[in-house]
Amino acid sequence: MPMASSSPSTSGRRKRDIWAPKSRHHHVSSSASVPLHLLRTDHLVNMNEVLNAIEQSSTEDELFDFLASLKRDATNCRPSLRLMVSILSKQTDWQKTLAIHDWMMEKGDYPPSVFSYNVVLRNVLRAKQWDLAHGLVKEMRENSVSPDKFTYSTLITSFGKHGFFDESLAFLQQMEQDRIVGDLIIYSNLIELARKLKDYSKAISLFTKLRNANISPDLIAYNSMINVFGKAKLFNQARELIRQMREEGGAVAPDTVSYSTLLNAFVEDENFLEALSVFSEMKDVGIPLDLTTCNIMIDVYGKLDMVKEADRLFWSMRKMNVSPNVVSYNTMLRVYGEAELFGEAIHLFRLMQRKEIEQNVVTYNTMIMIYGKSLEHEKATNLIQEMRDRGIEPDAITYSTIISIWDKAGKLDRAAVLFQKLRSTGVKIDQVLYQTMLVAYERAGLIGHAKRLLHELKHPNEVSRETAVLILARAGRIEEAIWLFRQAFDAGNVKDISVFECMIELFSRNKKHANVIEVFEKMRAAGYFPCSNIIAVVLNAYGKLQEFEKAEAVYQEMKEEGCIFSNQVHFQMLSLYGARRNFNSLEALIEELESNPNVHKKDLYLVAAGVYERANRLNDASRLISHISKRNR
Repeated sequence: MPMASSSPSTSGRRKRDIWAPKSRHHHVSSSASVPLHLLRTDHLVNMNEVLNAIEQSSTEDELFDFLASLKRDATNCRPSLRLMVSILSKQTDWQKTLAIHDWMMEKGDYPPSVFSYNVVLRNVLRAKQWDLAHGLVKEMRENSVSPDKFTYSTLITSFGKHGFFDESLAFLQQMEQDRIVGDLIIYSNLIELARKLKDYSKAISLFTKLRNANISPDLIAYNSMINVFGKAKLFNQARELIRQMREEGGAVAPDTVSYSTLLNAFVEDENFLEALSVFSEMKDVGIPLDLTTCNIMIDVYGKLDMVKEADRLFWSMRKMNVSPNVVSYNTMLRVYGEAELFGEAIHLFRLMQRKEIEQNVVTYNTMIMIYGKSLEHEKATNLIQEMRDRGIEPDAITYSTIISIWDKAGKLDRAAVLFQKLRSTGVKIDQVLYQTMLVAYERAGLIGHAKRLLHELKHPNEVSRETAVLILARAGRIEEAIWLFRQAFDAGNVKDISVFECMIELFSRNKKHANVIEVFEKMRAAGYFPCSNIIAVVLNAYGKLQEFEKAEAVYQEMKEEGCIFSNQVHFQMLSLYGARRNFNSLEALIEELESNPNVHKKDLYLVAAGVYERANRLNDASRLISHISKRNR
């Protein structure tokens, strides 16, 4: 990578133009700043005067002259390396840090040191000089200085914090090749970055490496991984982490965040009964409820038609010393609306106003939806003006809800006029609004309008290409979606892993298995790890295309990377071995899964027995069924 004066080397260093002109009323000569008699030994050095002299220097020559004056006259001795590293560490200007280090190496006759390089790297990275950091690491190796754990921790953390995930992982790989064991901070930072990028398989792989290195996770790492497993829909693994936290000596006990994170994962998966089970466990073990937990459970109760329980929890929050916030009120409003308790919803909405409780765009969107359900279309429309009068700007969901209400009321003309007005006035049109209008046009039989909208999405100006791909995919527009996806991918516009996943799911639903593989290969080329569900879809596609070896290669590769599979992935691989009549591999996998605590054994035997039955190996099928009988005794 070219370094443009940012890649120093000890031989033939190009002169660094780092000196910004400084205008001062009194210029202090650097050589006169610190009397030599004060510099006879390290412990006599007046560090403040040294730092002031360095600060006063305005050219490279001035700085180098001052540094040379630190040597003793008679014996030509010099300050120790330790003192020079201390001087380096106190610099805030990365350019002077670099210049001092260059002087040490070239004129001061100091040996290359990992400590001095680490200080320079720290300052360079704080200044976001990424190319220069790469150059310094290269220079370290050229000077036979091995990076240490601090070097890699600084590099991984800095690059990762600023979104350079691939570079962080590359440094992690170099660290492992240098046989340096990472620490909790390094792995935690990378796991959190992978989580934010929604690359859950990568996060799981990193967590596996952390544990294999015998590093004990702390509460933050555990809670982050509960979130990751939940997002990846690996709920057994998420629950297992909480169990381990409770039972493994109590060193890191689960807290309210641990449980609320798992609760939220089940809610996002619409598995409300499991969420209710987690909430019961949470209360049984005496974990205190917080605002987030209460808000989640009000929603869960609503989804389970347990309106009385939701109502009771909402109105008892203050008794538990938990003050409801606008999210609490908005959630309770939605519960009332979905239960068609319109009177209670309106009462709560106006109560918020009377008590001057904060209302936001979500509050109004919820009330617009409620008025739409109660067929009070004009009242729903009037709320838009009311929210504007109160300084709350409608968003795309507001307009999408209104358009949907008018569409269902047979007033498509009003919906179309509003949509065109929004576009002409520069309101941001998001994917929900586009999809709402597509559905409205098609339901009204206005195919021409729908086609024009689809054509615009193929050449988007008002939304990003990624968003346009998602709109087309979710609208089931296969040809338009794949055309735009290919264009966007080739142009480097696909950065969100959810776009790849959405396209894979679209093709899978429509049995376009070759396209599933095409998108998967592009996803891997872009450096993304597929989640467990996507791996299952891809294995199925390879099976349908009779490409069994490629399926096995993907399964083994993901396993070696530390991915944790759902049962569905393992069972899909069993089916593929059976379809290929590779019974040795089938038996080996069954044996491996029997010792896997995360695999449900009854389901394993039923699936494997079915595989043997389809292959007309009835004795093997019977043998596996007998395992179920033995386990039930």
